[in-house]
Amino acid sequence: MKNYFLFAATGLLSIASFAQKKTVDLLLYNATIYTVDKNFSVASAMAVKDGKILETGDSKKLLSQYDAKEKLDAKGAAVYPGFIDAHSHFLGYGLGLQTANLVGTESWEEILNRLLDFEKKKNLQPGQWLVGRGWDQNDWAVKEFPSKEKLDALFPNNPVMLTRVDGHAAIANQQALKLAGVTASTHLNGGQVEVKNNKLTGILVDNAVGLVGSKIPSPSVSQVSSALMDAQRACFAVGLTSLSDCGVSHQVATLFDSLQKKGLLKMRIYAMLSDATENYNWARVHGKIKTASLNVSSFKVYADGALGSRGACLLQPYTDKPDWTGFLLSSQQHFDSVAAVIYKMNWQMNTHAIGDSGNRTMLKIYSKYLKGKNDRRWRIEHAQVINREDFSLFGKYSIVPSVQPTHATSDMYWAGNRLGAQRLKGAYAYRDLLKENGWIPLGTDFPVEDISPFKTFYAAVFRMDAKGFPAGGFQMENALRREDAICGMTIWAAKAAFEEGEKGSLEKGKFADFVLLDQDLMKASPKAIIDAKVLATYISGVKVYGK
Repeated sequence: MKNYFLFAATGLLSIASFAQKKTVDLLLYNATIYTVDKNFSVASAMAVKDGKILETGDSKKLLSQYDAKEKLDAKGAAVYPGFIDAHSHFLGYGLGLQTANLVGTESWEEILNRLLDFEKKKNLQPGQWLVGRGWDQNDWAVKEFPSKEKLDALFPNNPVMLTRVDGHAAIANQQALKLAGVTASTHLNGGQVEVKNNKLTGILVDNAVGLVGSKIPSPSVSQVSSALMDAQRACFAVGLTSLSDCGVSHQVATLFDSLQKKGLLKMRIYAMLSDATENYNWARVHGKIKTASLNVSSFKVYADGALGSRGACLLQPYTDKPDWTGFLLSSQQHFDSVAAVIYKMNWQMNTHAIGDSGNRTMLKIYSKYLKGKNDRRWRIEHAQVINREDFSLFGKYSIVPSVQPTHATSDMYWAGNRLGAQRLKGAYAYRDLLKENGWIPLGTDFPVEDISPFKTFYAAVFRMDAKGFPAGGFQMENALRREDAICGMTIWAAKAAFEEGEKGSLEKGKFADFVLLDQDLMKASPKAIIDAKVLATYISGVKVYGK
Protein backbone atom coordinates (compact mmCIF):
# COMPACT_ATOMS: atom_id res chain seq x y z
CA MET A 1 0.00 0.00 0.00
CA LYS A 2 2.87 2.35 0.87
CA ASN A 3 4.42 1.77 -2.57
CA TYR A 4 1.07 2.43 -4.22
CA PHE A 5 0.73 5.81 -2.56
CA LEU A 6 4.35 6.63 -3.45
CA PHE A 7 3.68 5.68 -7.09
CA ALA A 8 0.46 7.71 -7.14
CA ALA A 9 2.16 10.74 -5.60
CA THR A 10 4.98 10.55 -8.14
CA GLY A 11 2.47 10.32 -10.97
CA LEU A 12 0.57 13.33 -9.70
CA LEU A 13 3.79 15.32 -9.49
CA SER A 14 4.63 14.37 -13.07
CA ILE A 15 1.18 15.43 -14.25
CA ALA A 16 1.46 18.68 -12.31
CA SER A 17 4.92 19.31 -13.75
CA PHE A 18 3.60 18.63 -17.27
CA ALA A 19 0.62 20.91 -16.70
CA GLN A 20 2.90 23.74 -15.61
CA LYS A 21 4.88 23.73 -18.85
CA LYS A 22 4.35 26.85 -20.91
CA THR A 23 3.69 26.53 -24.62
CA VAL A 24 5.92 28.53 -26.97
CA ASP A 25 6.15 28.73 -30.73
CA LEU A 26 9.80 27.69 -31.05
CA LEU A 27 12.31 26.12 -28.72
CA LEU A 28 15.91 26.09 -29.92
CA TYR A 29 18.25 23.86 -27.92
CA ASN A 30 21.64 22.11 -27.99
CA ALA A 31 23.12 25.30 -29.43
CA THR A 32 26.00 27.64 -28.69
CA ILE A 33 24.04 30.89 -28.52
CA TYR A 34 26.00 34.13 -28.40
CA THR A 35 23.39 36.45 -26.93
CA VAL A 36 25.56 39.59 -27.40
CA ASP A 37 24.08 41.04 -24.20
CA LYS A 38 26.17 43.43 -22.09
CA ASN A 39 28.18 40.49 -20.71
CA PHE A 40 28.47 38.71 -24.06
CA SER A 41 26.78 35.74 -22.39
CA VAL A 42 26.54 32.31 -24.00
CA ALA A 43 23.42 30.13 -23.65
CA SER A 44 22.42 26.77 -25.10
CA ALA A 45 18.65 27.23 -25.52
CA MET A 46 16.14 29.89 -26.46
CA ALA A 47 12.34 30.02 -26.22
CA VAL A 48 10.37 32.12 -28.72
CA LYS A 49 6.74 33.21 -28.58
CA ASP A 50 4.85 35.64 -30.83
CA GLY A 51 8.01 36.48 -32.74
CA LYS A 52 9.98 37.57 -29.68
CA ILE A 53 12.43 35.96 -27.31
CA LEU A 54 10.81 34.71 -24.12
CA GLU A 55 13.93 33.33 -22.46
CA THR A 56 17.47 32.13 -23.08
CA GLY A 57 19.29 29.67 -20.86
CA ASP A 58 20.31 26.06 -20.36
CA SER A 59 18.87 23.42 -22.72
CA LYS A 60 17.90 20.97 -20.00
CA LYS A 61 16.16 23.67 -17.99
CA LEU A 62 14.23 25.19 -20.88
CA LEU A 63 13.19 21.78 -22.21
CA SER A 64 11.73 21.02 -18.79
CA GLN A 65 9.89 24.34 -18.66
CA TYR A 66 8.47 24.67 -22.16
CA ASP A 67 6.50 22.75 -24.73
CA ALA A 68 6.90 24.07 -28.25
CA LYS A 69 4.99 23.92 -31.50
CA GLU A 70 8.40 23.57 -33.12
CA LYS A 71 11.54 22.19 -31.50
CA LEU A 72 14.86 22.84 -33.17
CA ASP A 73 17.86 20.75 -32.18
CA ALA A 74 20.83 22.88 -33.24
CA LYS A 75 23.20 19.93 -32.74
CA GLY A 76 25.85 22.20 -31.31
CA ALA A 77 25.72 24.84 -34.06
CA ALA A 78 26.76 28.42 -33.29
CA VAL A 79 23.84 30.86 -33.11
CA TYR A 80 24.18 34.63 -33.38
CA PRO A 81 21.75 37.53 -33.51
CA GLY A 82 20.66 38.15 -37.10
CA PHE A 83 23.41 40.12 -38.79
CA ILE A 84 22.75 43.81 -39.45
CA ASP A 85 24.52 45.63 -42.27
CA ALA A 86 24.90 49.21 -41.05
CA HIS A 87 25.65 50.58 -44.51
CA SER A 88 24.45 49.08 -47.78
CA HIS A 89 22.50 49.86 -50.92
CA PHE A 90 19.76 47.24 -50.86
CA LEU A 91 17.70 48.45 -53.81
CA GLY A 92 20.79 49.32 -55.83
CA TYR A 93 22.10 45.80 -55.26
CA GLY A 94 18.83 44.27 -56.45
CA LEU A 95 18.67 46.46 -59.54
CA GLY A 96 22.31 45.69 -60.23
CA LEU A 97 21.49 41.99 -60.45
CA GLN A 98 19.50 42.84 -63.57
CA THR A 99 22.42 44.59 -65.33
CA ALA A 100 25.83 43.53 -66.65
CA ASN A 101 28.04 42.35 -63.80
CA LEU A 102 31.54 43.79 -64.17
CA VAL A 103 32.85 42.90 -60.70
CA GLY A 104 36.21 41.17 -60.71
CA THR A 105 37.14 42.10 -64.28
CA GLU A 106 40.89 42.26 -64.75
CA SER A 107 41.07 44.33 -67.93
CA TRP A 108 39.10 46.64 -70.20
CA GLU A 109 39.02 43.86 -72.80
CA GLU A 110 37.35 41.49 -70.34
CA ILE A 111 34.67 44.12 -69.74
CA LEU A 112 34.00 44.46 -73.45
CA ASN A 113 33.63 40.70 -73.79
CA ARG A 114 31.19 40.55 -70.88
CA LEU A 115 29.15 43.33 -72.47
CA LEU A 116 28.94 41.48 -75.76
CA ASP A 117 27.75 38.35 -73.94
CA PHE A 118 25.20 40.39 -71.99
CA GLU A 119 23.94 42.10 -75.15
CA LYS A 120 23.41 38.72 -76.79
CA LYS A 121 21.76 37.18 -73.72
CA LYS A 122 19.33 40.08 -73.32
CA ASN A 123 18.80 40.48 -77.08
CA LEU A 124 19.17 44.24 -76.81
CA GLN A 125 17.51 46.22 -79.57
CA PRO A 126 18.88 49.46 -81.11
CA GLY A 127 18.24 52.36 -78.78
CA GLN A 128 18.03 50.25 -75.63
CA TRP A 129 20.41 51.15 -72.81
CA LEU A 130 23.29 48.84 -71.96
CA VAL A 131 24.09 49.31 -68.28
CA GLY A 132 26.70 47.64 -66.10
CA ARG A 133 28.46 48.12 -62.79
CA GLY A 134 31.45 46.92 -60.81
CA TRP A 135 34.68 47.66 -62.72
CA ASP A 136 37.77 48.87 -60.90
CA GLN A 137 40.78 50.01 -62.87
CA ASN A 138 42.95 49.41 -59.80
CA ASP A 139 42.52 45.67 -60.41
CA TRP A 140 43.97 45.89 -63.92
CA ALA A 141 47.55 45.56 -65.10
CA VAL A 142 47.29 49.11 -66.46
CA LYS A 143 45.73 50.98 -63.54
CA GLU A 144 44.26 53.84 -65.53
CA PHE A 145 40.76 54.88 -66.49
CA PRO A 146 39.70 53.42 -69.86
CA SER A 147 38.51 55.48 -72.82
CA LYS A 148 35.28 55.11 -74.75
CA GLU A 149 36.48 54.46 -78.33
CA LYS A 150 35.87 50.71 -78.28
CA LEU A 151 32.45 51.22 -76.68
CA ASP A 152 31.58 53.57 -79.54
CA ALA A 153 32.71 51.02 -82.12
CA LEU A 154 31.00 47.99 -80.56
CA PHE A 155 27.73 49.67 -79.56
CA PRO A 156 27.09 52.55 -81.97
CA ASN A 157 23.30 52.25 -81.67
CA ASN A 158 22.98 51.67 -77.93
CA PRO A 159 23.68 54.19 -75.18
CA VAL A 160 26.11 52.59 -72.73
CA MET A 161 26.92 53.52 -69.15
CA LEU A 162 29.20 51.45 -66.96
CA THR A 163 29.53 52.52 -63.34
CA ARG A 164 32.71 51.99 -61.35
CA VAL A 165 32.48 49.65 -58.33
CA ASP A 166 32.18 52.54 -55.85
CA GLY A 167 29.44 54.31 -57.80
CA HIS A 168 31.50 57.51 -57.89
CA ALA A 169 32.73 57.25 -61.46
CA ALA A 170 31.48 55.83 -64.74
CA ILE A 171 32.33 55.53 -68.40
CA ALA A 172 29.74 56.28 -71.08
CA ASN A 173 29.85 55.91 -74.84
CA GLN A 174 29.21 58.75 -77.29
CA GLN A 175 25.57 57.76 -77.78
CA ALA A 176 24.89 58.15 -74.05
CA LEU A 177 26.88 61.38 -73.78
CA LYS A 178 24.96 62.81 -76.73
CA LEU A 179 21.61 61.98 -75.13
CA ALA A 180 22.75 63.76 -71.96
CA GLY A 181 24.06 66.80 -73.83
CA VAL A 182 27.58 66.31 -72.44
CA THR A 183 30.35 67.92 -74.46
CA ALA A 184 34.02 68.72 -74.00
CA SER A 185 33.03 72.13 -72.65
CA THR A 186 30.67 70.76 -69.96
CA HIS A 187 31.69 71.89 -66.45
CA LEU A 188 29.94 71.41 -63.12
CA ASN A 189 30.50 71.71 -59.38
CA GLY A 190 31.40 68.57 -57.45
CA GLY A 191 32.11 66.52 -60.53
CA GLN A 192 34.36 66.12 -63.54
CA VAL A 193 33.86 65.34 -67.21
CA GLU A 194 37.23 64.02 -68.33
CA VAL A 195 38.67 65.58 -71.49
CA LYS A 196 41.96 64.71 -73.19
CA ASN A 197 43.24 66.42 -76.33
CA ASN A 198 39.97 68.37 -76.42
CA LYS A 199 37.98 65.14 -76.72
CA LEU A 200 35.68 63.35 -74.29
CA THR A 201 37.13 60.13 -72.91
CA GLY A 202 33.73 59.05 -71.61
CA ILE A 203 34.91 59.14 -68.00
CA LEU A 204 32.55 60.87 -65.57
CA VAL A 205 33.42 61.46 -61.90
CA ASP A 206 30.97 62.02 -59.02
CA ASN A 207 28.26 64.60 -59.89
CA ALA A 208 29.05 64.18 -63.58
CA VAL A 209 27.79 60.58 -63.38
CA GLY A 210 24.29 61.94 -62.82
CA LEU A 211 24.34 63.87 -66.08
CA VAL A 212 24.12 60.60 -67.99
CA GLY A 213 22.53 58.46 -65.29
CA SER A 214 19.48 60.71 -65.20
CA LYS A 215 18.74 59.79 -68.83
CA ILE A 216 18.48 56.06 -68.13
CA PRO A 217 14.79 55.12 -68.01
CA SER A 218 13.57 54.61 -64.44
CA PRO A 219 12.55 51.04 -63.55
CA SER A 220 8.85 50.35 -63.15
CA VAL A 221 7.34 49.57 -59.75
CA SER A 222 7.15 45.90 -60.73
CA GLN A 223 10.84 45.91 -61.72
CA VAL A 224 11.76 47.56 -58.42
CA SER A 225 9.67 45.07 -56.47
CA SER A 226 11.30 42.17 -58.31
CA ALA A 227 14.75 43.62 -57.62
CA LEU A 228 13.96 43.87 -53.90
CA MET A 229 12.86 40.23 -53.78
CA ASP A 230 16.09 39.18 -55.50
CA ALA A 231 18.14 41.24 -53.05
CA GLN A 232 16.23 39.84 -50.07
CA ARG A 233 16.91 36.24 -51.07
CA ALA A 234 20.63 36.96 -51.35
CA CYS A 235 20.68 38.72 -47.97
CA PHE A 236 18.89 35.92 -46.13
CA ALA A 237 21.36 33.40 -47.57
CA VAL A 238 24.26 35.18 -45.83
CA GLY A 239 22.45 35.69 -42.52
CA LEU A 240 21.33 39.30 -42.86
CA THR A 241 18.05 40.07 -41.14
CA SER A 242 18.33 43.88 -41.05
CA LEU A 243 20.17 46.49 -43.06
CA SER A 244 20.49 50.17 -43.86
CA ASP A 245 19.59 51.33 -47.36
CA CYS A 246 21.66 54.47 -47.70
CA GLY A 247 20.04 57.17 -49.79
CA VAL A 248 16.58 56.41 -51.21
CA SER A 249 13.66 58.56 -52.29
CA HIS A 250 10.57 58.88 -50.14
CA GLN A 251 8.70 56.95 -52.86
CA VAL A 252 11.03 53.97 -52.40
CA ALA A 253 10.74 54.22 -48.61
CA THR A 254 6.94 54.05 -48.81
CA LEU A 255 7.22 51.13 -51.27
CA PHE A 256 9.29 49.29 -48.63
CA ASP A 257 6.46 49.91 -46.17
CA SER A 258 3.81 48.67 -48.61
CA LEU A 259 5.70 45.47 -49.47
CA GLN A 260 6.42 44.77 -45.82
CA LYS A 261 2.78 45.17 -44.85
CA LYS A 262 1.83 42.73 -47.62
CA GLY A 263 4.27 40.21 -46.14
CA LEU A 264 6.41 40.12 -49.29
CA LEU A 265 9.38 42.06 -47.94
CA LYS A 266 10.46 40.54 -44.64
CA MET A 267 13.84 42.25 -44.38
CA ARG A 268 14.01 44.90 -41.65
CA ILE A 269 15.18 48.16 -43.19
CA TYR A 270 16.62 51.39 -41.82
CA ALA A 271 16.11 53.65 -44.85
CA MET A 272 18.06 56.89 -45.16
CA LEU A 273 16.35 59.46 -47.37
CA SER A 274 18.64 61.04 -49.94
CA ASP A 275 19.66 64.69 -49.77
CA ALA A 276 16.96 66.14 -52.05
CA THR A 277 14.48 68.98 -51.62
CA GLU A 278 11.47 66.77 -52.30
CA ASN A 279 12.54 64.37 -49.54
CA TYR A 280 12.90 67.17 -46.98
CA ASN A 281 9.47 68.49 -47.97
CA TRP A 282 7.95 65.02 -47.63
CA ALA A 283 9.57 64.54 -44.22
CA ARG A 284 8.19 67.82 -42.92
CA VAL A 285 4.66 66.80 -43.90
CA HIS A 286 4.68 63.09 -43.09
CA GLY A 287 7.24 62.82 -40.31
CA LYS A 288 9.14 59.66 -39.43
CA ILE A 289 8.05 56.12 -40.22
CA LYS A 290 8.72 53.57 -37.49
CA THR A 291 7.31 50.06 -37.65
CA ALA A 292 8.70 46.69 -36.58
CA SER A 293 10.29 46.38 -40.03
CA LEU A 294 10.92 49.92 -41.26
CA ASN A 295 12.69 52.95 -39.82
CA VAL A 296 12.68 56.18 -41.83
CA SER A 297 14.16 58.88 -39.63
CA SER A 298 17.44 59.93 -41.24
CA PHE A 299 18.99 61.63 -44.25
CA LYS A 300 22.01 60.54 -46.30
CA VAL A 301 24.29 63.38 -47.43
CA TYR A 302 27.41 63.13 -49.61
CA ALA A 303 30.42 65.25 -48.63
CA ASP A 304 32.88 64.01 -51.25
CA GLY A 305 33.63 61.19 -53.66
CA ALA A 306 35.71 58.01 -53.44
CA LEU A 307 39.44 57.47 -53.01
CA GLY A 308 39.69 54.98 -55.87
CA SER A 309 38.45 57.53 -58.42
CA ARG A 310 40.33 60.38 -56.69
CA GLY A 311 37.10 62.16 -55.87
CA ALA A 312 37.75 62.04 -52.12
CA CYS A 313 38.51 65.53 -50.81
CA LEU A 314 41.98 65.71 -49.21
CA LEU A 315 43.64 68.42 -47.14
CA GLN A 316 46.87 67.98 -49.15
CA PRO A 317 47.29 66.80 -52.77
CA TYR A 318 47.14 63.15 -53.74
CA THR A 319 50.57 61.56 -53.49
CA ASP A 320 50.15 60.05 -56.98
CA LYS A 321 48.60 63.22 -58.45
CA PRO A 322 50.38 66.21 -56.91
CA ASP A 323 48.18 68.84 -58.56
CA TRP A 324 44.90 67.35 -57.32
CA THR A 325 43.09 67.33 -53.94
CA GLY A 326 39.68 66.02 -55.01
CA PHE A 327 36.54 68.04 -54.23
CA LEU A 328 33.46 68.44 -52.10
CA LEU A 329 30.25 67.45 -53.88
CA SER A 330 28.35 70.49 -52.61
CA SER A 331 29.26 73.79 -51.00
CA GLN A 332 29.92 74.02 -47.28
CA GLN A 333 26.92 76.36 -47.14
CA HIS A 334 24.71 73.56 -48.45
CA PHE A 335 25.97 71.09 -45.85
CA ASP A 336 25.45 73.64 -43.08
CA SER A 337 21.94 74.48 -44.25
CA VAL A 338 20.78 70.86 -44.39
CA ALA A 339 22.37 70.19 -40.98
CA ALA A 340 20.25 73.02 -39.60
CA VAL A 341 17.09 71.56 -41.15
CA ILE A 342 17.82 68.02 -39.97
CA TYR A 343 18.68 69.17 -36.46
CA LYS A 344 15.48 71.19 -36.17
CA MET A 345 13.40 68.23 -37.39
CA ASN A 346 15.18 65.95 -34.87
CA TRP A 347 16.19 63.46 -37.56
CA GLN A 348 19.57 61.77 -37.94
CA MET A 349 22.17 63.16 -40.30
CA ASN A 350 24.38 60.51 -41.91
CA THR A 351 27.12 61.83 -44.19
CA HIS A 352 29.37 60.00 -46.63
CA ALA A 353 32.88 61.32 -46.02
CA ILE A 354 36.03 59.69 -47.37
CA GLY A 355 38.92 62.17 -47.52
CA ASP A 356 40.46 63.90 -44.51
CA SER A 357 39.19 67.26 -45.78
CA GLY A 358 35.69 65.87 -46.39
CA ASN A 359 35.66 64.40 -42.89
CA ARG A 360 36.98 67.56 -41.25
CA THR A 361 34.39 69.68 -43.04
CA MET A 362 31.52 67.54 -41.81
CA LEU A 363 32.88 67.02 -38.30
CA LYS A 364 33.09 70.78 -37.82
CA ILE A 365 29.57 71.35 -39.18
CA TYR A 366 28.26 68.56 -36.95
CA SER A 367 30.00 70.07 -33.93
CA LYS A 368 28.34 73.44 -34.58
CA TYR A 369 24.90 71.89 -34.03
CA LEU A 370 25.66 69.06 -31.61
CA LYS A 371 27.67 71.36 -29.28
CA GLY A 372 28.97 68.53 -27.05
CA LYS A 373 28.02 65.09 -25.75
CA ASN A 374 24.54 64.13 -26.98
CA ASP A 375 22.35 61.25 -28.11
CA ARG A 376 21.52 62.45 -31.64
CA ARG A 377 23.75 59.69 -33.08
CA TRP A 378 24.68 61.68 -36.17
CA ARG A 379 26.85 59.47 -38.29
CA ILE A 380 29.85 59.78 -40.57
CA GLU A 381 29.53 57.04 -43.16
CA HIS A 382 32.92 55.50 -44.03
CA ALA A 383 35.07 57.88 -41.91
CA GLN A 384 37.80 56.57 -44.16
CA VAL A 385 40.74 58.99 -43.98
CA ILE A 386 40.99 61.03 -40.77
CA ASN A 387 43.60 63.61 -39.87
CA ARG A 388 45.17 62.83 -36.51
CA GLU A 389 43.91 66.15 -35.12
CA ASP A 390 40.30 65.20 -35.88
CA PHE A 391 39.80 61.77 -34.26
CA SER A 392 38.85 63.35 -30.94
CA LEU A 393 35.90 65.17 -32.53
CA PHE A 394 34.02 61.87 -32.82
CA GLY A 395 34.11 61.40 -29.06
CA LYS A 396 33.74 65.06 -28.08
CA TYR A 397 30.48 65.40 -30.04
CA SER A 398 29.23 61.77 -29.82
CA ILE A 399 29.53 61.40 -33.61
CA VAL A 400 29.16 57.81 -34.81
CA PRO A 401 31.78 56.44 -37.26
CA SER A 402 29.96 53.91 -39.49
CA VAL A 403 32.65 51.89 -41.25
CA GLN A 404 33.07 49.02 -43.71
CA PRO A 405 36.04 46.75 -42.91
CA THR A 406 36.31 45.26 -46.41
CA HIS A 407 37.02 48.74 -47.79
CA ALA A 408 40.38 48.53 -46.02
CA THR A 409 41.27 45.16 -47.50
CA SER A 410 40.07 46.14 -50.99
CA ASP A 411 41.88 49.49 -51.00
CA MET A 412 45.13 48.43 -49.28
CA TYR A 413 46.75 47.49 -52.59
CA TRP A 414 46.74 51.09 -53.84
CA ALA A 415 45.63 53.37 -50.96
CA GLY A 416 49.25 54.02 -50.02
CA ASN A 417 49.93 55.32 -53.51
CA ARG A 418 47.04 57.77 -53.17
CA LEU A 419 47.81 58.90 -49.62
CA GLY A 420 51.47 58.25 -48.86
CA ALA A 421 52.70 56.21 -45.89
CA GLN A 422 52.13 58.82 -43.18
CA ARG A 423 48.60 59.79 -44.18
CA LEU A 424 47.67 56.11 -44.65
CA LYS A 425 48.12 55.59 -40.90
CA GLY A 426 45.00 57.67 -40.30
CA ALA A 427 42.97 55.66 -42.80
CA TYR A 428 40.73 52.65 -42.04
CA ALA A 429 41.60 53.25 -38.38
CA TYR A 430 38.76 51.26 -36.86
CA ARG A 431 40.25 50.61 -33.42
CA ASP A 432 41.17 54.27 -33.03
CA LEU A 433 37.62 55.22 -34.00
CA LEU A 434 36.16 52.60 -31.63
CA LYS A 435 38.01 54.20 -28.71
CA GLU A 436 36.23 57.51 -29.22
CA ASN A 437 32.70 56.41 -28.21
CA GLY A 438 33.24 52.79 -27.19
CA TRP A 439 31.17 51.38 -30.05
CA ILE A 440 31.31 51.25 -33.84
CA PRO A 441 28.74 49.91 -36.35
CA LEU A 442 29.99 47.81 -39.26
CA GLY A 443 28.67 47.29 -42.78
CA THR A 444 29.75 46.37 -46.28
CA ASP A 445 28.51 49.13 -48.61
CA PHE A 446 27.29 46.36 -50.91
CA PRO A 447 27.22 46.24 -53.93
CA VAL A 448 30.46 48.25 -53.69
CA GLU A 449 31.84 45.35 -51.65
CA ASP A 450 30.73 41.74 -51.30
CA ILE A 451 27.48 41.20 -49.40
CA SER A 452 28.99 38.62 -47.01
CA PRO A 453 29.05 39.44 -43.26
CA PHE A 454 31.76 36.78 -42.91
CA LYS A 455 34.09 38.89 -45.03
CA THR A 456 33.23 41.89 -42.85
CA PHE A 457 34.16 39.94 -39.71
CA TYR A 458 37.30 38.51 -41.32
CA ALA A 459 38.52 41.89 -42.57
CA ALA A 460 37.77 43.60 -39.25
CA VAL A 461 39.59 41.02 -37.11
CA PHE A 462 42.38 39.71 -39.34
CA ARG A 463 42.74 42.71 -41.71
CA MET A 464 43.20 40.39 -44.69
CA ASP A 465 41.25 40.00 -47.92
CA ALA A 466 39.55 36.80 -49.05
CA LYS A 467 42.81 35.65 -50.67
CA GLY A 468 44.52 35.72 -47.26
CA PHE A 469 46.65 38.75 -48.13
CA PRO A 470 48.68 40.14 -46.47
CA ALA A 471 49.69 37.22 -44.29
CA GLY A 472 50.36 39.41 -41.26
CA GLY A 473 47.36 41.66 -41.77
CA PHE A 474 47.10 45.27 -42.99
CA GLN A 475 47.82 47.88 -40.29
CA MET A 476 47.01 45.37 -37.54
CA GLU A 477 47.17 48.09 -34.89
CA ASN A 478 43.62 48.91 -36.01
CA ALA A 479 42.22 45.37 -36.02
CA LEU A 480 39.13 44.75 -33.92
CA ARG A 481 38.66 41.97 -31.38
CA ARG A 482 36.27 39.17 -32.34
CA GLU A 483 33.77 40.39 -29.74
CA ASP A 484 33.90 43.93 -31.14
CA ALA A 485 33.37 42.71 -34.70
CA ILE A 486 30.29 40.69 -33.67
CA CYS A 487 28.92 43.67 -31.75
CA GLY A 488 29.56 45.90 -34.75
CA MET A 489 27.52 43.54 -36.95
CA THR A 490 24.66 43.21 -34.45
CA ILE A 491 23.96 45.34 -31.37
CA TRP A 492 26.07 48.36 -32.38
CA ALA A 493 24.57 48.38 -35.87
CA ALA A 494 21.14 48.36 -34.21
CA LYS A 495 22.22 51.17 -31.89
CA ALA A 496 23.30 53.27 -34.87
CA ALA A 497 19.63 53.22 -35.92
CA PHE A 498 18.21 53.76 -32.39
CA GLU A 499 16.97 50.15 -32.47
CA GLU A 500 19.09 48.44 -29.81
CA GLY A 501 16.01 48.03 -27.62
CA GLU A 502 14.32 45.72 -30.13
CA LYS A 503 17.06 43.82 -31.93
CA GLY A 504 20.80 43.26 -32.21
CA SER A 505 21.06 40.84 -29.27
CA LEU A 506 19.23 37.69 -28.22
CA GLU A 507 17.58 38.92 -25.03
CA LYS A 508 14.11 38.65 -23.53
CA GLY A 509 11.56 40.84 -25.28
CA LYS A 510 13.59 41.40 -28.46
CA PHE A 511 12.75 40.14 -31.93
CA ALA A 512 13.75 36.53 -32.46
CA ASP A 513 16.03 37.34 -35.39
CA PHE A 514 18.94 34.88 -35.44
CA VAL A 515 21.23 32.79 -37.61
CA LEU A 516 22.66 29.27 -37.29
CA LEU A 517 26.16 28.86 -38.71
CA ASP A 518 28.34 25.89 -39.57
CA GLN A 519 31.30 27.68 -37.94
CA ASP A 520 31.73 29.40 -34.59
CA LEU A 521 33.11 32.82 -35.48
CA MET A 522 34.44 33.30 -31.96
CA LYS A 523 36.66 30.23 -32.19
CA ALA A 524 37.16 29.23 -35.83
CA SER A 525 40.37 29.67 -37.80
CA PRO A 526 40.58 32.51 -40.33
CA LYS A 527 40.24 30.06 -43.22
CA ALA A 528 37.14 28.45 -41.69
CA ILE A 529 35.56 31.87 -41.15
CA ILE A 530 35.96 33.03 -44.73
CA ASP A 531 34.38 29.73 -45.88
CA ALA A 532 31.57 29.78 -43.28
CA LYS A 533 28.02 28.97 -44.35
CA VAL A 534 24.62 29.91 -42.99
CA LEU A 535 22.57 26.87 -42.01
CA ALA A 536 19.39 28.83 -41.34
CA THR A 537 18.17 32.40 -40.96
CA TYR A 538 15.17 33.32 -38.80
CA ILE A 539 13.17 36.55 -38.54
CA SER A 540 10.67 36.83 -35.68
CA GLY A 541 11.18 33.14 -35.03
CA VAL A 542 10.19 32.14 -38.57
CA LYS A 543 12.68 30.53 -40.94
CA VAL A 544 13.34 32.65 -44.01
CA TYR A 545 16.36 30.69 -45.27
CA GLY A 546 17.61 27.12 -44.87
CA LYS A 547 16.46 23.55 -45.33
